[in-house]
Amino acid sequence: MQTFRIEKDSLGEVQVPSDAYYGAQTTRAIANFPISGLKPHRWFVRATLEVKKACARANGEVGAIRSDQASAIVSACDRLLAGEIPNQFVVDVYQAGAGTSHNMNANEVLANLAEEFLGGKRGEYKLVHPNDHVNYGQSTNDVIPTAIRVAAVIGLRELLFSLDRLATSFELLAKKYSGAVKAGRTHLQDAVPITFGQEFGGWGAALRAAQRRLGDAEYHLRALPLGGSAAGTGLGSEPGYRGRAIRYLAEQTRLPFVGAPDLFTGMWSLSPLSNLTGSLRDLALDLGKICDDIRLLASGPRTGFNEISLPAVQPGSSIMPGKVNPVLAEMTNMVCYQMRGIDVAVAAAVGAGQLQLNVMMPLLAWNIPHGLEILGAAMGQLASRCVDGISVEVERGEAFAASSLSLVTALNRKIGYAAAAEIAKTAIAEDISVTDAVRKSGKFSEEELKELLDLLAMTRQPEA
Repeated sequence: MQTFRIEKDSLGEVQVPSDAYYGAQTTRAIANFPISGLKPHRWFVRATLEVKKACARANGEVGAIRSDQASAIVSACDRLLAGEIPNQFVVDVYQAGAGTSHNMNANEVLANLAEEFLGGKRGEYKLVHPNDHVNYGQSTNDVIPTAIRVAAVIGLRELLFSLDRLATSFELLAKKYSGAVKAGRTHLQDAVPITFGQEFGGWGAALRAAQRRLGDAEYHLRALPLGGSAAGTGLGSEPGYRGRAIRYLAEQTRLPFVGAPDLFTGMWSLSPLSNLTGSLRDLALDLGKICDDIRLLASGPRTGFNEISLPAVQPGSSIMPGKVNPVLAEMTNMVCYQMRGIDVAVAAAVGAGQLQLNVMMPLLAWNIPHGLEILGAAMGQLASRCVDGISVEVERGEAFAASSLSLVTALNRKIGYAAAAEIAKTAIAEDISVTDAVRKSGKFSEEELKELLDLLAMTRQPEA
């Protein structure tokens, strides 16, 4: 049977599960918010623990708490960061405004672990108290916006690795197929020739541009409002604490965090977070379009474009034997749609602050790490299980390019648009190739015709 201990908070007594390291306020939050079943993202939990560890080190150094208390809190953080005591962060992601429940969940778990470390009993808080020691000089109002930023940078670094991986995959394909000609298409109609290399290279270049935008977004996330306490004034903290806490946080995470230039702005303005998801949305838009193109170019194999072949990773139908679908591209499309939705939710939440605080931070604390995780994971899988194995149907691509009516565009400089259009009309009316229609017009010699309608030459960009 479940056994309980009795704890007290400012509202009275609470029954807390005996084996739990969390306490009264967390238990109340569990009862208040049985909303989604989702628990805080692991990057947000890690970020919160790193913040609490840095604060304990700083508070111990400036004399705000005893050195043994600081050491015990640091030890508790390290044990949790190592995964030694799992399943202690239990409050639903949709919870009290600003994230007070999550902050107190962390404070209570750390206090109880530290209490035991110093020889006390779980739930007594005689040696280490959640508010008086773990949370000394802090408030939900500066801890949570700091932890969200830290979690975002941690997650962004992971995503950027996958993004680089995917961009490199396209760049390698671009190099491999730099001389393979295909028909370009605009409005889903035949257009002038391009190479497969140019198409793949364009996809890679779009991802590199996204990489640069995300690098800029990370720069603004590194400025942390830690030390502002309740309203930006730092009330309740000791001199020298803020600078030390941020320095320790940067040291622990090996990430270049600095203090926000203005604590008031840093606490209520979460625009660096919407700037991040805006850049992720733009990446999702480009990546989604790339996946749409992959699916279209691989369509068939007998009734579609069938210009590229994708690795077969699983059967595609429960009823049609032999069918293979572009499942990695389909999955990535879904993730891209989800990321676009996350950006909408984040933008709304960022704009919902009032006066000195934005109480919608718990929504950001879940959605931003979640978006970073799924988009990064999708790109990694797309690269390794799809793009790396793409092969090009070179002869089919060249045949499509040679049959395109838009080849007459190469004649514009010689005979003008109207005369070139007449040749195209002849090709359509008589169901012959552009080459044969030009030959029939008698306007060019065979040597001139060969030079004008050289498919690969048409794909070469003029010098800038």
